[in-house]
Amino acid sequence: MGLRGLEKWMGRLPRETWREIMAYVEGGHAPSRQGGERQEAPRRHGAELVINVLKEKSGPSSPRRGDEKEQPRDGGEGRPNSQSGIALSLEGSAEENGVSNGSIYKRTFNESFEQAPMYVSILTYAGFVVATSFGYLRDFLRACGLQKTIVAVEREEQKDFVPLYQDFENFFTRNLYVRIRDNWNRPICSVPGPKFDLMERVSDDYNWTFRFTGKIMKNVINMGSYNYLGFAETDPSALKTVGTMLHKYGTGVCSTRQEMGNLDKHVELENLVAEFLGVEAAMAFGMGFATNSMNIPALVGKGSLILSDELNHSSLVLGARLSGATIRVFRHNNIQSLEKLLKEAVIHGQPRSRRAWKKILILVEGIYSMEGSIVRLPEIIALKRKYKAYVYLDEAHSIGAVGPTGRGVVEYFGMDPNDVDVLMGTFTKSFGAAGGYIAGKKELVDYLRVHSHSAAYASSMAAPVVEQIIRAMKCVMGLDGTTKGLQRVRALAENTRYFRRRLHKLGFIIYGNEDSPVVPLLLYIPGKIGAFARRMLARNIGVVVVGFPATPIAESRARFCVSAAHTREMLDAVLDALDELGDFLQLKYSQRSKSSRPELYDETCFELED
Repeated sequence: MGLRGLEKWMGRLPRETWREIMAYVEGGHAPSRQGGERQEAPRRHGAELVINVLKEKSGPSSPRRGDEKEQPRDGGEGRPNSQSGIALSLEGSAEENGVSNGSIYKRTFNESFEQAPMYVSILTYAGFVVATSFGYLRDFLRACGLQKTIVAVEREEQKDFVPLYQDFENFFTRNLYVRIRDNWNRPICSVPGPKFDLMERVSDDYNWTFRFTGKIMKNVINMGSYNYLGFAETDPSALKTVGTMLHKYGTGVCSTRQEMGNLDKHVELENLVAEFLGVEAAMAFGMGFATNSMNIPALVGKGSLILSDELNHSSLVLGARLSGATIRVFRHNNIQSLEKLLKEAVIHGQPRSRRAWKKILILVEGIYSMEGSIVRLPEIIALKRKYKAYVYLDEAHSIGAVGPTGRGVVEYFGMDPNDVDVLMGTFTKSFGAAGGYIAGKKELVDYLRVHSHSAAYASSMAAPVVEQIIRAMKCVMGLDGTTKGLQRVRALAENTRYFRRRLHKLGFIIYGNEDSPVVPLLLYIPGKIGAFARRMLARNIGVVVVGFPATPIAESRARFCVSAAHTREMLDAVLDALDELGDFLQLKYSQRSKSSRPELYDETCFELED
């Protein structure tokens, strides 16, 4: 029987037969069975046939080829992904190292994804139908010359060329986004602290172009910036060391780390990051987005498998695509969906050849910036150990923002940072600076220093930016001799819980974990996106509104980012405005109904939507 024929035959085996096969895979011998009815004979025969095939291909005690020699490209410890030696659980509630999946959390894990009433969904889709219909009408009027065409068009001499601007692809931007474009890209003219100053602008052509009025909107409450710990500040005493570095090193490095751009401050920062995270080594990069997109291709390539959460950030998606590895997507934070893909990857191997994958890399985020949810890290680590995979954890929004001392979701769950193979984070949010880092074992970091495109070709971080990160991180760690950093972490946690609790009581539908400082408030109906942002700004409150394609088409939302720098008076002012505006725009959709999203964790059908 060929491998393909064997694979098809194995797919039809009963569960009892699979238990026998897996018992052999785990223990190296087939289980003995006494008695049994006549209908069990073909099952035993099927199990014996598969066990014999496994014996012929791998031997009863010797490892499969590659199990001993396969080493990851990052130079770390080898974790082969072949079938032998791997326990494949047939039950969703199987125990890992004697601890069931339901009890591996050391703290409560509460997330809310309440479903909107049916009428809201109907009105949302009806709104898009109406807007799309008027969009086609406008396009018809433009084609007839009855309405001025402001959108970019092809030049007459290039009409025979392949179109540079795809008309259909720009339909959404041209007819829907432009109508509410004034709610994005608003220019601020101050530090993005708990309050900021905003330059007023108006449009005379329905948001196609803008002009500044010269007026400044002062002291707008900032509910949109990722200033989680409040380190985006202009206090002269706090920025004294940053100013010193500016005078000593200047504003730029003008070289890469591998050439003439490796400063002593870079080394100091990397050692501090490694100490802060509790790992062997770390490496800093000048751009957070490039930290993902340029380093993932250095870790995996052709013959490797990437398992990516469906709501991962675009930097992770781009890095996965650039790597050349095979990509498979699992449902958001759905452990059963992830395990299903892991089982299939281990059993079937690579397409066509059926060889074992060189590596399996699981890509997840600590806090998902559009959902406010926190990764189910303990369960993912359990699956990683079970199936000998690697975990790449993006802590862009979680480092500094969660955990008793601000060390991210690893500390939040009370786990060992060495359980995560690749720790990634950014300095652009909690630390009020720019750039990102990769941390983990020394072999991993040494490998990336040579093979990372970002290390080889990107300019180094400027010394004043590095000093800002160092001073903020030392403050959080208490190395500045004070407890101000710890007070900021606690203030953020208190503000987050207070803000979320009040929104729930007011009747809004909000997404995410109760400890996540990212708070999405659902607006749903597209016409309310612009109305909500404009009326909030009229109340001197700056918010971020998000819609399709950044979110599902029926889940437009406002995203609030809570900061430790927010005072209780600021949050109360925002909540009072939300209460009033929620009644005016009829945004209080909550019916305290059972959440639809947590059911994803227990579902048995894992087919992704197109």
